[in-house]
Amino acid sequence: MFQPDNYSDDTIRSLDWKQHIRMRPGMYIGKLGDGASPDDGIYVMIKEILDNSVDEFVMGSGKTIEVTIHDQQVCVRDYGRGLPLGKVVECVSKINTGAKYDSKVFKKAVGLNGVGAKAVNALSGNFKIQSIRNNRTKIVEFQRGNLLNEEDEKDCQLRNGTLVTFTPDDELFGNFHFIPEYITKMLWNYAYLNNGLTIIFNGEKFHSSNGLLDLLKSKLDSTVIYPIVHIQEGDFEFAFTHCEMYGEEYYSFVNGQHTTQGGTHQAAFREALVRTIREFYKKDFDTNDIKASLLASLSIKVQDPVFESQTKTKLGSQLIEPDGQTIRNYITDIVKRHLDNYLHINSETAESLLRKILQSEKERKELANIKKIAKESVKKVSLHNKKLRDCRIHYNNHHDRKFETTIFITEGDSASGSITKARDVNTQAVFSLKGKPLNVYGLSKRVVYENDEFNLLQSALNLEEGLENLRYNHVVVATDADVDGMHIRLLLLTFFLQFFPDLVRNGHLFILQTPLFRVRNKKKTYYCYSEDEKKLAMEKLGVNPEITRFKGLGEISPDEFSHFIGTNIRLDPVLLSKDSSIQEVLAFYMGKNTPERQGFIIDNLRCENDLLLNPQLN
Repeated sequence: MFQPDNYSDDTIRSLDWKQHIRMRPGMYIGKLGDGASPDDGIYVMIKEILDNSVDEFVMGSGKTIEVTIHDQQVCVRDYGRGLPLGKVVECVSKINTGAKYDSKVFKKAVGLNGVGAKAVNALSGNFKIQSIRNNRTKIVEFQRGNLLNEEDEKDCQLRNGTLVTFTPDDELFGNFHFIPEYITKMLWNYAYLNNGLTIIFNGEKFHSSNGLLDLLKSKLDSTVIYPIVHIQEGDFEFAFTHCEMYGEEYYSFVNGQHTTQGGTHQAAFREALVRTIREFYKKDFDTNDIKASLLASLSIKVQDPVFESQTKTKLGSQLIEPDGQTIRNYITDIVKRHLDNYLHINSETAESLLRKILQSEKERKELANIKKIAKESVKKVSLHNKKLRDCRIHYNNHHDRKFETTIFITEGDSASGSITKARDVNTQAVFSLKGKPLNVYGLSKRVVYENDEFNLLQSALNLEEGLENLRYNHVVVATDADVDGMHIRLLLLTFFLQFFPDLVRNGHLFILQTPLFRVRNKKKTYYCYSEDEKKLAMEKLGVNPEITRFKGLGEISPDEFSHFIGTNIRLDPVLLSKDSSIQEVLAFYMGKNTPERQGFIIDNLRCENDLLLNPQLN
């Protein structure tokens, strides 16, 4: 019979500010992670410090922010007003302390909860802040949130502003690493959203003069149907166009904060866009025909915004300001007036937009019957879908572990069997492919519905209507490290890039790293992911260790697999550089066998020398 623990006065605990943050980091930075994912905590920590510096710029103080990252240490220097010197310690170590509760001092700022810098302090192995204000300065140092050193105020000839230096705590984040592409993407967003702001990151300059127009141009990797429409009035700015691509993509912001999961402002914009276009053409177009192939960005400034979590990825506010106009009415009015006027003036754009909508309508009707059959097929197998071993928590749920949700896409029963037995059933799902998937390069989207595996995969991910209801934060391709596994990986990447590029652009697609070698003796076992790691393990174990080369995922036992998909999981993100064109990448790797590709293959040939170099290899 169950015996409850003794529940008494002694079991009640009161945590101080840093203990609570370190015990429940997910409440403050979403999740920990090792830096492989763009929403890992180490990037949120950078963003929290940057938000404060950007808010200074928004309030008219300091046009330059300098960011330096060396190894695992981050430095952020702004030239704003500087923290009041008598309150430096409180501002970074006392919850609910700050000037942003006073809307007169910080209007329409993104950092409102008095938490960000404190969370960074508590979650850092070392945290140092220097405030310079009116030729005086104060320096304070912390270690894991504990005050280590507080210097007296002294004279200083440096420019006003704040310098924050921190290193995320390796006790919490493990062997973390920063991926520069994630940071540059974040910094470009700050530049696009704040005309006139200059950010310098490790010597590279980030600056934008045209706001969302520059942002949208940077996201283009396919032919635009008409020139980008760019409109700004008051606290709202938007830009959009239609491209030769599948799906729809939105880049939405609130007070400079990238709301990756949308919110009330994005919903209002979509509704206003559809209504305005219908009224302009005096036709009741299907909503999906208007939104198909749409690439849009929008930014709004809201006083005292309400987000659905501390990570601020989804706006929940209904009003522009307390007791003010609703966000929906505000956006609808601006979009209707300006877009209707724009289309009347720019007749060529209006004609191109109409042709695109009619083309989308034609394609939708052609696909309608195929979709109907595909959905019926999914319904039939959904109750007994042997390909999907689902998890209990999903990314589109309001659960504190939703950022951990992962689906592994594997090939064959042996590999999926090992992962299935080793996985965390709460947050990790497995989808099993049967053999090599179809090469979809150059094919239309109807193949997604006609091909049973792609149809079931799309349904499992819940991708058909876009990313808003995506069921897993991490979509992980888990294939063998041999030639066949690499080919399957490439075919899956082609599928996602061709039909769901926004999944890749938003940092949801990954490749699972699995160990190539197991090096062990009777006392110790090392799993090695490279030749260098194998050599280091051999040196540590000494004479004649047993070395096993893993040729496939199916060779790894479930007990061993639990080490590779648990807290020490290694994921390689699939990244698109700022200058990458999806169509050019796919044409090069998956198109006709051109002389350029033949030359690339010859220049990058690799031979497996393990058996020759390591006669003791099993």
